[in-house]
Amino acid sequence: MGLKCGIIGITNIGKTTIFNCISATKAEASSFAFSASKSNIGMITVPDERLEKINSIIMSDKVTPATVDIVDIPGLTKGSSKGEGIGNKFLNDIQQCDALIHVVRCFDDERLPHIEGSVNPVRDKEIVDLELQVKDLEMVERRIERFEKVAKSGDKQAKKALDILNVYKAHFEDFKSARTVPLSEDDRKFVDDLFLLSDKPVIYVCNVDDASAVSGNAYVEDFKKAVADEDTDVIIIAGRLESEIAELEDEADRQAFLSDAGLSEPGVNKMIRSAYRLLNLQSFFTAGKKEVRAWTIRKGMTAPEAAGVIHSDLERGFIRAEVMSFDDFYALGSEHAVKEAGKLRVEGRNYVVQEGDMLHIRFNV
Repeated sequence: MGLKCGIIGITNIGKTTIFNCISATKAEASSFAFSASKSNIGMITVPDERLEKINSIIMSDKVTPATVDIVDIPGLTKGSSKGEGIGNKFLNDIQQCDALIHVVRCFDDERLPHIEGSVNPVRDKEIVDLELQVKDLEMVERRIERFEKVAKSGDKQAKKALDILNVYKAHFEDFKSARTVPLSEDDRKFVDDLFLLSDKPVIYVCNVDDASAVSGNAYVEDFKKAVADEDTDVIIIAGRLESEIAELEDEADRQAFLSDAGLSEPGVNKMIRSAYRLLNLQSFFTAGKKEVRAWTIRKGMTAPEAAGVIHSDLERGFIRAEVMSFDDFYALGSEHAVKEAGKLRVEGRNYVVQEGDMLHIRFNV
């Protein structure tokens, strides 16, 4: 579906290390400020144990997980909104993303000096937030100038837009992000075409040292308190540790490494699932002898729209969808058993696909 999550943060916090843990495309991590000159783009697979459970019954030739694009954006520094460091390149790349994974540094390492002179994740977050807010303020002020001229002619729609824009302006001047502006969803639509940077949904990743992989540390606790009022996830990841685990080719070795570290699964898996939810996405499945596959759709999509994700012909010629839930299929052990139990449904064009549905699309073109 072309959806993108951007990994953001200031320089030298371990963004690229985390990117390399989850992407098949590897990037060179920076060891000094401003070394990155372009974003790294990769693709992440969404961990979903249901795929293997389906395949244990189907015994397909191929298993294909759902995917989301991931973008490792160059590190930010103070003044990026004014062109410092990578400057506007960084901010323009953020604008192309649907959601943000904001990484903050929660570890000490004398070999990797902090660009601000000390480790303080709360301060680092505020630096990034401010740069996004400043850029958003500039865009809103330019839009205000344009609408002021139209509003003076008595245009009611322009006057309404101007009122909304001034709410955003005051919000940014109060050092607050667009996603917390006190306006209705209808009012927010007036600025949709601005693609405001601070309006994008965000989750936070605390990059910690190996010893703090399970429970975090004092830096993490301080950071959690600072973002307690935000409706978001805070995930702990030991980036260096997980990068070592990701390099292991044998799954048994990976599990042993995780167990030794006190982890039941890689922290990046939690991050990926959280990002998936953040983008308001869900999965449905198709299953046959050739392939068991998870497909990504936005929540609320209908059966024909979901069919279109597979192939445009399926949406164009959609007749009906034969639907069963993963839970029923796995519990009963076969499609035939689901049908015998009366739990295989035939749904039409208005059916809204649910998380974990298994679909068989009937179509004619």
